[in-house]
Amino acid sequence: MYLPPDKLEALRRIPSPTIANAIETFRVRPRGEGVSDTRIRCQFPEFGVLLGYACTAAIVSTKPAPKKRRVSRTDYWSYTKQFPAPKISVIQDLSDVPGGAYWGEVNASIHLALGSRGVVTNGSVRDLDEVRATGFHLFSSGVSVSHGFAHLEDFQLPVTVFGMKVHPGDLVHADRHGAVVIPNEIASEVAKAASEIDRAERKMLDLCRSKDFSIAKLDKLISPEY
Repeated sequence: MYLPPDKLEALRRIPSPTIANAIETFRVRPRGEGVSDTRIRCQFPEFGVLLGYACTAAIVSTKPAPKKRRVSRTDYWSYTKQFPAPKISVIQDLSDVPGGAYWGEVNASIHLALGSRGVVTNGSVRDLDEVRATGFHLFSSGVSVSHGFAHLEDFQLPVTVFGMKVHPGDLVHADRHGAVVIPNEIASEVAKAASEIDRAERKMLDLCRSKDFSIAKLDKLISPEY
């Protein structure tokens, strides 16, 4: 299930849009599945690619936590800590509209200590300068000044963020463009497929920048699906 370090490093060197293009060539799922929509915001684009296996959880930010909590936060922390690296946190805010930020300097520091490299959440975040200094990557729907009533509801379950369904253990690749789930059955082949796409696109780009450019030549280089 888990890729060796060299395969993971190869994926980290590739932008998320190229990863998405490469996955399409395997025809293992519809193009609209396994990718985030336009609502996602990368708070620290200068950090580059976030890549890891998903530790999932659900939160609520618009109403107080019940007196009898559904799950234990220490159990959630243990789940995250024991999860194999590299790992990231994928957190669904079950609120219709985020009522406050679960993620700030404190939770970023906690999750770094647990081994998580960043979070993808449809909730909001805050403490941007402080979190940036820690190196923890933030992908969110936006930024909030308050933490509101944000609290943990559940963990280790399928979640949906920005239209992208993520199961515990899914390999997620994200950068300033958004996020994409890399299917486990093709994960070891995606970097090679991405390189082949780059080579094909390079021919088209070189032609567009050449004095020999012609529409007829361009038409031969681009897929009929374009």
